[in-house]
Formats: sequence, structure tokens, C-alpha cells
Amino acid sequence: MIALKDILYRTGLQEVAGSTDVFISHMALDSRKIEAGGLFVAVKGTVVDGHSFINLAIANGATAVLCEVLPEAIHPQVTYARVADSSLALGIAASNFYDNPSAKLKLVGITGTNGKTTIATQLFKLFMGLGYSTGLLSTVENRINGRIIPATHTTPDAIHLNSLLNDMIAAGCSHCFIEVSSHAVVQNRIAGLTFAGGVFTNLTRDHLDFHGTVQEYLKAKKRFFDELPPRAFAITNADDKNGEVMVQNCRARVKTFGLKSMADYHCKVLESQFEGMKLNMGGIEIWSFLVGKFNAYNFAAIFATAISLGEKEGEVLTLMSQLRPVEGRFDYLRSADGIIGIVDYAHSPDALKNVLETINELRTRNETLITVVGAGGDRDKGKRPEMARISAELSDKIILTADNPRSEDPEEILKEMQSGLDPVLRRKAVTIVNRKEAIRTAASMARSGDIILIAGKGHEKYQEIKGVKYPFDDKAELKDALQIDPEQNL
Repeated sequence: MIALKDILYRTGLQEVAGSTDVFISHMALDSRKIEAGGLFVAVKGTVVDGHSFINLAIANGATAVLCEVLPEAIHPQVTYARVADSSLALGIAASNFYDNPSAKLKLVGITGTNGKTTIATQLFKLFMGLGYSTGLLSTVENRINGRIIPATHTTPDAIHLNSLLNDMIAAGCSHCFIEVSSHAVVQNRIAGLTFAGGVFTNLTRDHLDFHGTVQEYLKAKKRFFDELPPRAFAITNADDKNGEVMVQNCRARVKTFGLKSMADYHCKVLESQFEGMKLNMGGIEIWSFLVGKFNAYNFAAIFATAISLGEKEGEVLTLMSQLRPVEGRFDYLRSADGIIGIVDYAHSPDALKNVLETINELRTRNETLITVVGAGGDRDKGKRPEMARISAELSDKIILTADNPRSEDPEEILKEMQSGLDPVLRRKAVTIVNRKEAIRTAASMARSGDIILIAGKGHEKYQEIKGVKYPFDDKAELKDALQIDPEQNL
């Protein structure tokens, strides 16, 4: 229990109706989760306005309401706190409610279009290996040391986020690595958090269904760095055209990583195979199980972050050489008859291009590369034809199929993808709406030595169709189609 006045500290309070001396037992954004003694936070969302549910929250037992607009009818036994921006106030209030857990550990945020999950997860594994109690907040899963908590968003809402950080403090965690999505920045999910550092990976077209333009998308990413405190560090990709922009006017200590440009942490790829690559990291040669140039960037970012957190180079590199790829990120397997399968989360044009270029760089003879790819529904439609074009240009054959169509008709999504193919590229493509059938068809087309890429869903264990999430696992389906032991995990 905590006094409402302490929760409202620094939230930009403009008006209060009732007493702020009341005690609050819990906070919630969802009126259905409010019980007696709770604080209901009314936020204007993209789909619904939480202000419409204030009376329902009170009926469920809300002691107080945090909102932008006071309702016409004021309940005499409820305290109403009005602020200019309830989404911003929510983050600060949630942090206050849990006694500012982010300030009690070293919280590092990773943002960018691609690489967030790999970098955050590998940093978690690295710091666990270094002997620290560590937390992870990622697209794939949330972790508190060995405990796994399923993830529903790349970055949780502010209440859930601070609750998880509080659990990490209780578990003795000294570090936490978190993926920071552009949505999370704009929606103030990270408001009120104290970051020890931030990492920028890269920026290419994505999430334009939400941001509208690439410039707005960039501004969302940059805002994260603009708000880092002076004592924090900011690590940016020197080879990305937006890398310098991201840290302009940044108050934190800026460091760079890269493969081409002069950088504080320079990495060079010496050898590359499907099983991994040999790197030169700051003058030291090292083997990594990560694959591809894009992962060399991730490797450099991980190394730069660890050193910025005060770790020793030798210990860091030794442990990094033992780290395996993250599930669904260039996830590699091989059948008994020599067919190579790769499952990757690539769901943007640039990510798809990176994976396909890596595969083509690793090909040693005239293998056939078959790519199975789709595009998600209710998301940026502009990238659909581009993803089909990239797949066809960089593959020998492609199968266009459903991804997560969500509320859209998958056949209409695939027609939009087909529009990106000229007559020559169309000869490489077939369309099979059913994803399971598409994967099985790719497996039946492949011969020994051929390569199958299943792109778009990676680690996901479901397919969302018309609002329902059905069990579906790309890697399990590919293993089954190639008759690989389900327990095999190379």
C-alpha cells in the first residue's frame, strides 16, 4: 500500500478532487482488473479511450482515478487526479508506486529496426555468464535469472514493466536489458524509468502504419536518446546514416560501433559459414556462432555495451564466443539428406534483405534457395510489394504465403505482395495461402544441399487469423516437413 500523493509525485498534477492521503493497493489500465483500493488510469489509446470506463472502474472498487478529463459526475468517495497527459503520468506514477525499481539496477535499452532481440538476449546471457543476477525484457520472452515470463509486447505497458523490474530487484538483479520499441517511446511506456545506457542498432522502414512517416519513426527512436541522463552511455551504429542523428544533442556519453567507419568499437568479419563466423573485435580474433554481417554489427554492439558497463574485454569475449543464436533469428538446421533450413523473424524489407544476402554470401555451389515469405495484416501495407520483390530478386524460388493476416483477408495481402513482382520475377513465385502447406511444398521442392528460408514469424508459436491465435511454429513445421528429429536444435 502506498499513499496516492506519493504515487502522483512529479506526474504534472493539474487538479484534484478528493483526498490524496488515501492509500492505493494496485494500479491498472484495464477497468476489469480494478479491485477495491485500486488506482484506475484512464489513457486515450489508439482504439479505445480509457475515460469511457471510469464509472466501471469505480463500480469495481477504484479508490482513485488518474485522468486527463474529469467526468461530469464526481463520486464523493473517489479521488480524481487530473493531468495534461495521462500516458506520460502513468509511467511516472507506476515507477513511484514500485519505488523506482529502474534506479536500483543498471537498465540498458536497445532500440532500432533490427537486432534488438538478439542484442538484448545475448547481453542477458552474457551477464548471467559473468555471474550477475540479470533480467531481460524482450519480444521473445521476459526473464528474471532462470525464471521465464511470457512476453506479449516488445515493450510491456508501464505498470507491467515496473512490476517486472520490481520483481527483478526482489530477486537480486543488478542488470536488466530491455528492447525499447518506437511504440513504447511514443506511448510513454518507458516514462519515469532511469536508464544506465541506450543502444541504437539501425533504422529502416517499419511501423509506418503507426508512425505515418519514416521521419516520425526516427523521431520516436531519437527521443529515447534525447531523454538519457548525463551519467548514462549512448552507443550508436557509426555505419548507419541515422546513427549520428540519433545522438545529436544527447546528454549521455556517446560511443560508436561499426564494421566500415572509424568507430570506438570496430569489428571485422574474417570468415563466415552457416555455422558461425570468425571476427576481429578490436584487434582480437574470436569465433562466434552468430551468422552474417548484420550479426557482426550485433556482436560489436553487445561488446561495446558490456565494456561500457565496466566489464573486462578478455572475459567478455571469451563468454561471447560461447553464445548461441537467439531462437528464430537465423535459426539454422540441417536434414539427414543435407537440406539446410533457416527460420528467421525478418518481417521488414531491410531485415529480409540482410538475411537473404547473408545466405547468398555463404552459398558455395549451385544450391537452390527457396524462400517462404508473407506479410502481416493490419500493418504497413507499403512494404508488402517490396518484401516480395526483395525475396524474388535474392532467391531462386519463392512461395508467398500467409503470415499473421490478423483481421485482413490473406489472399488480398498476397495480391499486394505480387504487385511488387515484374513478369520475370513472377516466374520464380508461387502463392500458397496456407502456411503449413507452403512450408511442406518448399521441403518437397528442395534437394540435398538446397536452402530453405522461412521468413517473417521466427520465434512466434502462433498464427493470428481473424482475431484468433492458432498454435503454429515455423521451426517445428519445417523440421516435420524435412523429417528432422523435433528435439534436434543445432
